[in-house]
Amino acid sequence: MGQASSQAAGAEHSVAKPIGMLVAAVGVVYGDIGTSPLYTLKEVFSGGYGVPVNHDGVLGILALIFWSLIWVVSIKYMMFVLRADNQGEGGIMALTALARRAAAGHPKLRSLLVVCGLIGAALFYGDSMITPAISVLSAIEGLGLAFDGIDHWVVPLSLVVLVALFLIQSHGTARIGILFGPIMVTWFVVLGALGVYGIMQHPEVLKAMNPVWGVRFFIVHPGMGVAILGAVVLALTGAEALYADMGHFGRKPIARAWFILVLPALVLNYFGQGALLLGDPEAARNPFYLLAPSWALIPLVGLSTMATVIASQAVISGAFSLTRQAIQLGYIPRMHIRHTSSAEQGQIYIGAVNWALMVGVILLVLGFESSGALASAYGVAVTGTMLMTTILVSAVMLLLWKWPPILAVPVLLGFLLVDGLYFAANVPKIVQGGAFPVIAGIALFVLMTTWKRGKQLLVERLDEGGLPLPIFISSIRVQPPHRVQGTAVFLTARPDAVPHALLHNLLHNQVLHEQVVLLTVVYEDIPRVPPTRRFEVDSYGEGFFRVILHFGFVDEPDVPQALKLCHLDDLDFSPMRTTYFLSRETVIASKLEGMARWREALFAFMLQNANGNLRFFNLPLNRVIELGTQVEM
Repeated sequence: MGQASSQAAGAEHSVAKPIGMLVAAVGVVYGDIGTSPLYTLKEVFSGGYGVPVNHDGVLGILALIFWSLIWVVSIKYMMFVLRADNQGEGGIMALTALARRAAAGHPKLRSLLVVCGLIGAALFYGDSMITPAISVLSAIEGLGLAFDGIDHWVVPLSLVVLVALFLIQSHGTARIGILFGPIMVTWFVVLGALGVYGIMQHPEVLKAMNPVWGVRFFIVHPGMGVAILGAVVLALTGAEALYADMGHFGRKPIARAWFILVLPALVLNYFGQGALLLGDPEAARNPFYLLAPSWALIPLVGLSTMATVIASQAVISGAFSLTRQAIQLGYIPRMHIRHTSSAEQGQIYIGAVNWALMVGVILLVLGFESSGALASAYGVAVTGTMLMTTILVSAVMLLLWKWPPILAVPVLLGFLLVDGLYFAANVPKIVQGGAFPVIAGIALFVLMTTWKRGKQLLVERLDEGGLPLPIFISSIRVQPPHRVQGTAVFLTARPDAVPHALLHNLLHNQVLHEQVVLLTVVYEDIPRVPPTRRFEVDSYGEGFFRVILHFGFVDEPDVPQALKLCHLDDLDFSPMRTTYFLSRETVIASKLEGMARWREALFAFMLQNANGNLRFFNLPLNRVIELGTQVEM
């Protein structure tokens, strides 16, 4: 009896865990794409594209939406992109690290792939501003259908919701995150139910599952065909989040949630809205809300607002994760990263990113004032990131996985063709308001490339006046300085040269510690480095040691904690016997060959305002000595 009950409990737990993961994935991953029905068809038929609200027009658009969801999300992302995981981690920066490793033997291709990754990452930040703005605006606009004369309150109410969302970020989202899954499951069930309700009125709308209707639309409307993809792509917004959040849940829960719940609910709702338009073309002004019975309108507005807040939260969290990865990989200056959960490593908060996104979102809401106007700017960043993802995945498939070109190339060309068409359809939006995410993306791309190149030049300039370590140790043997007790740790980018902080300390204080450790932190192109591979230690004699610590791009770079793994009799890293020496460089722009003067000045400003090694490496405040030096670039 007891054994039977325990087996039943174990079976119940084994079933409950996948269900729990599926519900959690729905709550975190699918908020963005799940709220697209709020505005997609409204923009298609009311956005000035001239699409006729008749039988052929509705079926043609529904066919384009349906087969875009199948080809881009179900096939491209679920079957191919999600397989390109970097030890379980996803997202454009993780994929860039993977592609960089795949093209290790091809330097020019490697540099090109890195540029593609940086472009995709920069555009992702632009998308991170537009998604909260358009989602919350489209949800609050439903109040205008329920109450007359309330339209002028849409923008203020949207700003209140959005500002409140950004203000709570510093407190963490662990508690409210528990509610995300059930709310979003309810949202998708409601989407499906509304869709079934509409389809029952006009079942002939199901003919749109035949791709012929989409082809016919292009033939009948040749001038409008590609342009309308700029509105159809709104149904795909959030597809990149499937990949970015893979590290939290894994590929299987994300794929199962898509095929079991999300895809059916989205298709049913789009087809339900299409059925409504077949019976009432005037409903094109807001087919999502007009699909619902009048008694359900206000509850639906409330549920929509919660769903859009969750969608916005997922995008903001994704921006935090992307920033941390970019910092670890050396493309963004170090920022203060605060962990908001003691249990989940992925729960982080970056104040600079949070406030920058909030300012961008507020400017978008005030500038565009409606979801319809904002939709004209939406799509450039999304399709640009999707195109860069396809290029990077192509390199991984051909160079790292070594798939046969005869099988891989036709599929990849199909992905590139579709992504290229969607991107081309959105390019005209740049002059219609879409310049905002593009300008933001260009600015971020310049910042990232300037920081990366500036750090390389800084190391080169420091190396020019560097003293080789063997020569320095030989001079120590000839003229030994006074040695004091304890261990001195000098952080340096070059383990084979004497750090400037060491030379300055010896010059001014004329002492050396008994143990001198030259510490170099190296970030790998993998998410996590196991403890067994965390460090390398070499002894040079005369109390000098070289220690190299290896971290992945999602590891917490806690240097004191990592040094505890160095179990050597000659080294003592006990807190009260260890002093950390840091070098603080001040860059002076000059006419030396390197970068343009304005980029050198920009790098100097970024370096001055970057988070220092002390906080970033979690060094003890009372055991750090910082020495400065000036470097001309």
